[in-house]
Amino acid sequence: MKIALGVTGGVAAYKAAELVRRLQDEGLDVQVVMTRAACEFVTPLTFAALTGKKVITEMFAAENAAPANVESAIEHIAVAQRIDLLLVAPATADTLSKFARGAADDFLSTLYLATKAPVIVAPAMNVNMWEHAATQENLASLRARGVRVVDPAEGYLACGMTGAGRLAATDAIVQKVREVLGLRKDFAGQTVLITAGPTREDLDPVRFLTNRSSGKMGYALAEAAVKRGARVILVSGPVELPVPEGVDWVPVRSTDEMRSAVMERSPEATVMIMAAAVADYRPAAVHVNKIKRSEGRITLDLEPTADILAELGRSKGNAVLVGFAAETVKLVENARDKLQRKGAEMIVANDVTQEGAGFDTDTNIVTLVLRDGRDIPLPKMTKREVADKILDQIRTLRPLPAAK
Repeated sequence: MKIALGVTGGVAAYKAAELVRRLQDEGLDVQVVMTRAACEFVTPLTFAALTGKKVITEMFAAENAAPANVESAIEHIAVAQRIDLLLVAPATADTLSKFARGAADDFLSTLYLATKAPVIVAPAMNVNMWEHAATQENLASLRARGVRVVDPAEGYLACGMTGAGRLAATDAIVQKVREVLGLRKDFAGQTVLITAGPTREDLDPVRFLTNRSSGKMGYALAEAAVKRGARVILVSGPVELPVPEGVDWVPVRSTDEMRSAVMERSPEATVMIMAAAVADYRPAAVHVNKIKRSEGRITLDLEPTADILAELGRSKGNAVLVGFAAETVKLVENARDKLQRKGAEMIVANDVTQEGAGFDTDTNIVTLVLRDGRDIPLPKMTKREVADKILDQIRTLRPLPAAK
């Protein structure tokens, strides 16, 4: 999610640097916007180094900058449309006044008027300015329009006075951002073991049996679980995907390797989500040399691979176990049968013949099949959105075990 952080001109502007880091820790993409006065307290270079992005400081390009173009002229509109939240911290009395009056004489105030995203302000100022009737009226007006306010803390102020006016603690500001954006840490203290991708079963030195799994669903689950506070162990077959930041990544190739990795780490897990498309069969014999082409037909002798989900169902203890079922017919019927046979609490079933679902797509269409007899169909959505829906449902199955 994208957030614009407005930094205005007060001594507390230096605290915005730490705030940027904390917002990034929440997985947020931060675009910093500074007023001219803010640049007197902290240089834009500080925030550019932290975010890796250009810091917006002016409505129009400086005289010695590149010539203005259409893109630069409507940059405030572009930023307004792509952000999920506007946070102003610190917010000076002057900025609050501009917002309340609808003034638009710099980039930040124009951005405030142009965006439809939620707005949070964290005021910081002298105690007398904070208590002044004009400031309180401006705040009342902003609150009436839906602006969230993180009230300042009390204490010793830079001006030498004592009272309300200190910028609220970074934790309080971040918590308000979480509330407004719906960010959750409801998996904090949990260890989530996830499998993803295909497995490969060798036939000879140059050939193997596999399937079309891209790993996107499992990796989306890993990213979502990390963002919601979990420690994540991701056991992954061969895929072409970047490893989500913050996960314990365990690369494997064959079903046997995946089984070994999963069974070794399953005692640590409080939640296990088996999203990998594990090969059900493998060649009974692996040829030492390449099988040469001939005119006649050949027959492959296949044997079943290890049933990782079923083995976990027998040994999971108090952990929550979720499986996946890729089907082409009788979606719910087959998924419910799998649910019973494997000992899982939930099966995520998808009909891979549907457009926008299944392998190697960025979207998915799934039905959550539950042990209590319910089937919950979900509409087509991104795999990242599906991941959060799966985690939401896991939270409702039963109380999660205590961290191991």
